[in-house]
Amino acid sequence: MPALKKYPPELKERAIRLVLDARDESGGRRGVCTRVGQQLGIPSDTLRGWVQRAEVDEGARPGVTTDEKARVAALEREVKELRRANAILRSASAFFAAELDRPSIR
Repeated sequence: MPALKKYPPELKERAIRLVLDARDESGGRRGVCTRVGQQLGIPSDTLRGWVQRAEVDEGARPGVTTDEKARVAALEREVKELRRANAILRSASAFFAAELDRPSIR
């Protein structure tokens, strides 16, 4: 069951946009997240993380994007399931091979 989101996505998008706009206008980075966070009632560290993630997603900052993380997680789940299926098939193959090697009683 996914965790409940504390902040609605609309608020998150608006806060990120306000921080990026304020940074563009003032040219400085210091205090922008704190100011916008206080105005919207969001902790500055939370807002700073959102802005960093948005910058990575748009390519302005190096890092792994959200889409890439989701894709890697899906591929890891798939690999796990395929390994599990492979182990089942391997054990079934060994079981049936052992059955064929036994002499029949007929």
